[in-house]
Amino acid sequence: MTARLTTTALSLSLALLAMAPARADTMPHLDTAPPAARPAAHADAPVRATLSNGLRVVVVRDRLAPVVTTEINYLVGSSAAPKGFPGTAHALEHMMFRGSRGLDKDQLAAIGARLGGSYNADTTENVTQYFYTAPADDLGVILHVEALRMQGLTLDAADWDKERGAIEQEVSRDLSSPSYQYLSRLQSILFAGTPYEQDALGTRPSFEKTDAALLRGFYEKWYAPNNAILIIAGDIDPDRAIDQVRAAFGEIPRRALPERTPVRPGPVTAQTLHFPTDYPVGLMTVAWRMPGLTSRDYAAAQILSDVLSSQRGALYDLVPAGKALFAGLEFAPKADAGIGIAIAAFPKEQDPAPLLHEVNAILATIRDKGVPADLVEAARRKELAQLSFSANSISGLAENWSQALAVMGLNSPDDLAATLNAVTPADVNRLARQILDPAQAVTALLTPEDSGKPVTGKGFGGSESFATPPDHPVPLPDWAHAALASLSLPPAATPPSVFTYPNGLRLIVQPAHVGHTVNVYGMVRQNADMQEPAGQEAIAAITEDLFTYGTRTLDRLAFQKALDDIAATESAGPGFGLAVLTPDFERGMQLLADNELHPAFPDRAFQVVRMQTAQALAGRLRTPDYLFGRAVKAAVSPPHDPSLRQPDPQKIMRLTLADVRAFYAAAYRPDLTTIVVAGDITPERAQQVVGREFGAWTAAGGATPAVDLPARPDSRASHTQVPDHTSVQDTAMLAESLGLTAAHPDHFALAVGNEVLGDGFSSRLYRDLRVRTGYVYSVSSRFSWSRNRGGYSISFGADPDKVGKARDAAVHDVTAMQDSPVSDDELTLAKASLLRGLPLQRASLDSIAAGDLHLVDLGLPLDTPDRAARAYYGMTAAAVQAAFRTWIRPHDLAEIVKGPAR
Repeated sequence: MTARLTTTALSLSLALLAMAPARADTMPHLDTAPPAARPAAHADAPVRATLSNGLRVVVVRDRLAPVVTTEINYLVGSSAAPKGFPGTAHALEHMMFRGSRGLDKDQLAAIGARLGGSYNADTTENVTQYFYTAPADDLGVILHVEALRMQGLTLDAADWDKERGAIEQEVSRDLSSPSYQYLSRLQSILFAGTPYEQDALGTRPSFEKTDAALLRGFYEKWYAPNNAILIIAGDIDPDRAIDQVRAAFGEIPRRALPERTPVRPGPVTAQTLHFPTDYPVGLMTVAWRMPGLTSRDYAAAQILSDVLSSQRGALYDLVPAGKALFAGLEFAPKADAGIGIAIAAFPKEQDPAPLLHEVNAILATIRDKGVPADLVEAARRKELAQLSFSANSISGLAENWSQALAVMGLNSPDDLAATLNAVTPADVNRLARQILDPAQAVTALLTPEDSGKPVTGKGFGGSESFATPPDHPVPLPDWAHAALASLSLPPAATPPSVFTYPNGLRLIVQPAHVGHTVNVYGMVRQNADMQEPAGQEAIAAITEDLFTYGTRTLDRLAFQKALDDIAATESAGPGFGLAVLTPDFERGMQLLADNELHPAFPDRAFQVVRMQTAQALAGRLRTPDYLFGRAVKAAVSPPHDPSLRQPDPQKIMRLTLADVRAFYAAAYRPDLTTIVVAGDITPERAQQVVGREFGAWTAAGGATPAVDLPARPDSRASHTQVPDHTSVQDTAMLAESLGLTAAHPDHFALAVGNEVLGDGFSSRLYRDLRVRTGYVYSVSSRFSWSRNRGGYSISFGADPDKVGKARDAAVHDVTAMQDSPVSDDELTLAKASLLRGLPLQRASLDSIAAGDLHLVDLGLPLDTPDRAARAYYGMTAAAVQAAFRTWIRPHDLAEIVKGPAR
């Protein structure tokens, strides 16, 4: 559960990561969570109902996968907190997972595990949302859970005493983040004296004063059917779903609702803030208050933000000019107001003053002279096009409808199209003159330095464990037991169409006629560790960054305009892609192929990118996080392993454009490339267009290069300490190499065992290292796979004096998996979670394509998920025990710890 401050926090973090991406020698799990989706329209008309108690319901059918997402929106958030108690809504959100009449907390968590999906919640200033994604057949179970929580929350004082600690850990974590400190301080300035002055997270002092009685009062005032909107999206029958909602919620009485406090912020005084960070680069920002989601100027504000962040805009021009490592604008709208933040990044130890001057000059020009009319039109086209994409994700579709109805007060997401169409360049320029006022701008410098201030963690805004798992079998209520007790195989996925062209390129087509859009996902199998010539480390990253500078026929600006003309989103490189409306698929593929096969690689751009790469890496190579990741690789790999190569900023500056062109010719080949086309397309049409644009692509010559790391010997126990004096908590990992890969059938048994040990509900590691002993704050275990390698690791965070005890307890739990079979209850729960989770991997076009490309990268057949289902269904405790005995070596686990120097 989380309290969401603004979406900018995520963008800031992603910007930092994108500037200096980490290398990895393994791919992620086979079980890939569906990524967040774009907003938009749907294939079927929605079905609506308003119950007699006032509950509003919208059901939107999406036949993409046999999956359903429910999102219940309570129209109350942190802005309604009692005076002196910020975070009350967030605290109540936590307590919604602590049980209700007819469903205790253990049963709630057990149901969530058996559903095999994802369930969580978040709190904003105006809305608190609770969402489930699970197999479509389990909709009735989800609705029963939400109805029980709406009418009979337990709110036990002892439960609150326990949950208070979890929330305070979340507060401590976020307050440790410089980005969070900046954003919360910015919010307090821009919205002083209003309910938005403090963010939704809350404070430790307020939680210390909060008691169960206060939470009950808040719950009884606001958690009522007539203050809620329920969105249901997925492959379900809408009329039957409405009947299920009536049966579950119909008898809950409505309540009289309190008055709401309006948000009317006053003037802002210009000021400059300073924040020390341990980031590898510096950030400078200029921020203003902007219209909110319910404002009549919201559409104009959205288009203004798109113009200011356009790659054809003046802010972004700072990057190719070599004046910034990153530059753009973030717009974070809340219901009643928003925040706009111009962001630019600079190298560590560089004076930010010249960059700040450049940014302010650009903003002043826009304020005085307005924005280009063609960029306004391009932004409008793109916003309207994005309204066609959310049917490509079931959870994204539910979130889009929730945002439109619960936050924006619209009748449907499509209502936004009318307001976007009405925006003129004059509207945007008027708003720019009003907003970009230097007298009301808040400037901030987030400067990398060794602050020496201890913090509890670097995370910001991530989800957390909200239910303490029991250490005993949990009997389900009768209504849940009847629905979830039996195990069954999920429906087999419809196989895609697969083609291989004479040049070796592989095409996978996944038709999904749920909207009028087509998404293209491409992968050139590469591994910089294996393919970069000696002394040319980072040449792969530089080559990839240069794709944004246009093609041999269209320079950077002309190429971006061509994309804007069809409202398409495109990227090129080793991972390339395209999102385009169906009528523009051909033109989009022409542009994608032109960029991927004929990149311009201009010399001036190379000079800039080379410098930016060296500057960003110079800061990153000294960070504790980088050193920790490198220590993990060293612990599980032999000396001089290719994965241990690392770039040298000085050598980077000696690279030439000829080196880039040579690397591109050697590493970008059709026989290493797979393209997935998914969406509103037929296999025949996709084969024709892809063949026309990519079929003539030929390899530069020579044999197909080796891109996979070689097999490695079994690693041995070792200990490495990575100093991080900015942290008071240790981050620890126990890791070892494995002698099998994902191609070995035993990896299915290991997956089931890991669900019991460290990845599922009531995992043994969580139970033994946190619940019973309190050694750790968090713990999990995972397997990682590549074509020639396997790996196993256990990760946890703990106080320094508890790391040794936690390690010993973890090794004991791993050894126990080898010594005795898992119990029948553990096995059944693990199998249920994995089996029900498999369909969720097809709940968005992004996740479908990511799964296909991941299987290709591993060299596995595309029907591996169906094979996994059969393997999980028939798995025995003896098979799990045998796999752990054969492949896991508890006493060879290397220990790598990042934390305060001892």
